[in-house]
Amino acid sequence: MSKQMEKSALGQKSSGVVLKEITKIFQQPDTGKDFVAVDHINLNIQDGEMVTLLGPSGCGKTTTLRMISGFEYPTSGSVFIGERDVAKIPPNKRGISMVFQSYALFPHLNIWENVAYGLKVAKVSQDEVVRRTNAVMELMQLTGMERRFPNQLSGGQQQRVALARAVVIEPSVLLFDEPLSNLDAKLRESMRDELRALQKRLGITSLYVTHDQSEAMAISDRVVIMKDGVICQQGTPTEIYEQPNSRFVANFIGKANFIDGTFRGMDGENALVEVGGHTFPIPAPGKMEGVQKDGPCCLAVRPESILLSEEEGPLPGRVSRATYYGAKVEYEVMLGDQPIIVEVYNPQLSKRFAEGEAVHMTLIDRCVRVLA
Repeated sequence: MSKQMEKSALGQKSSGVVLKEITKIFQQPDTGKDFVAVDHINLNIQDGEMVTLLGPSGCGKTTTLRMISGFEYPTSGSVFIGERDVAKIPPNKRGISMVFQSYALFPHLNIWENVAYGLKVAKVSQDEVVRRTNAVMELMQLTGMERRFPNQLSGGQQQRVALARAVVIEPSVLLFDEPLSNLDAKLRESMRDELRALQKRLGITSLYVTHDQSEAMAISDRVVIMKDGVICQQGTPTEIYEQPNSRFVANFIGKANFIDGTFRGMDGENALVEVGGHTFPIPAPGKMEGVQKDGPCCLAVRPESILLSEEEGPLPGRVSRATYYGAKVEYEVMLGDQPIIVEVYNPQLSKRFAEGEAVHMTLIDRCVRVLA
């Protein structure tokens, strides 16, 4: 079935989502004090875009999702789906579908009945129920499983059924609440790719909540990093990884080394940072918010952006650990009393360093960011 046929068969009509100054305050039952779960956030999700909310437990990402779905009402602010402010409208009136971590399938209904359930509740005509259910069963590669029951399916198959049930009602927005967290690692990776391909084919505006960084990077058009109820940074996966605006973001997405230094000023577009008596010109330092001339700063460096050599260089160190992973070797190199993580990919093509060996580190300067 072609992409155009799929959209036509399911009649998809996607809408953008806009959050304006959304706040959610809960009252703590033990103390009676207010707890601000989400604090005046603004977010614009474009029509057909796949956006992921990512952050540690308690950061407010699930509460934000629940306010869009209607399972929680905001304390203040507006939730627009398309042109409508739905902040105080019940979930069944919002034109959204939600895919849950637990699949939430009905055990007493077979697969076809599970998928068709939402259409029957909406009192869609029987002919239309059959047409749309069969179309989405084919789309989700569930043909031939119609008469099976949920307990007869694997975890991945159950997740496909949950997706089919969400898509068949033709939502304007699709919401995902950690839908892959119950699957094993290999199946999670496979389903992640399937889910992304489905969203691209149908073009449904989607908001995805996860705490899994690699999952967020793999499926998203845009990643939104949250902490303590606020948005710390948002951008494409590439922007978030390569241009973090804080130590928190740099450390939360992937691995990062933080090398303390002193900011000595600008030389054209280069930031001059002194580390251990050596001055590094950093050609793309980032916004450097809070960094002042001759004040402390740090260099945020990804482990794969450091080169190791026997030849003398600006950052001498000693290997304290070498761990072989097949596709890469991870070294821990002591820079004075600070451990620096270095990752060398395709190790069969480069020199191996042993624990205790003296090395010199060179930073790939275009990959370094200057942070406060």
